[in-house]
Amino acid sequence: MHELTAGFPATQATSSFTEYLQRSRPELLPGSQLLPAGQLPQAPHATTIVALAYPGGVLMAGDRRATMGNVIASRHIEKVFPADSYSVLGIAGTAGLAIDITKLFQVELEHYEKIEGTLLSLDGKANRLGAMIRSNLPMAMQGMAVVPLFAGFDQVAQLGRLFSYDVTGGRYEEQEHHSVGSGSVFARGALKKLWRPNLSETEAVAVAVEALYDAADDDSATGGPDPVRQLWPVVYTVNRAGARRVPERELADIAGRIASSRTIEGREA
Repeated sequence: MHELTAGFPATQATSSFTEYLQRSRPELLPGSQLLPAGQLPQAPHATTIVALAYPGGVLMAGDRRATMGNVIASRHIEKVFPADSYSVLGIAGTAGLAIDITKLFQVELEHYEKIEGTLLSLDGKANRLGAMIRSNLPMAMQGMAVVPLFAGFDQVAQLGRLFSYDVTGGRYEEQEHHSVGSGSVFARGALKKLWRPNLSETEAVAVAVEALYDAADDDSATGGPDPVRQLWPVVYTVNRAGARRVPERELADIAGRIASSRTIEGREA
């Protein structure tokens, strides 16, 4: 970042790193270049993300599969990232662009904190992410869409909140739970049945894993828990203590209980 800002006039200082790039190095922005005319190249796509609120916080989870047409491009991709200490971001859509936007968003929040000496409000973070998605609209019109899910702990209201977006950067605050990606319809059905207002954090993690399990059961682009390869969803919780990645051993236990409950013996028990 120091190399980028060297020689930049102090009079043009801004708390927005994205705005700085637009002024000085627009070619570095993820959505700044249009694809050439012709058939679009295949690119890995990230798929299903779920998020839900629970008393005292919010949770986000994503499966580990990326697809490229009918091919599994990756079984190890991570789609949920901490944006800062009190918010997380999940990506669906064109994986490469989504990861670039995620990295830029992380730097945007860090830059604001360093310049202003304070964290940006949760609404401010959600608005800035919407502006980034809007800047990617030309690429989205060419088939390279990025659709994120954003969630965080509102330190003023003292509760977890979550936001969805469309490809134009439109921001929508969701209540209770939401999902995006190719398996979102199936995940949303599971969330509607399993979510309740008084979930504990541990129960919320189990609901998210089961929703992804249901999505993987019906959507070929969503990868379910994989005990053979020891691959589990990426799950983050965010509360007044900050963002925390749920340990894999805890996810393995939850996934094992879900799988056992769905066997013939488990159903009869």
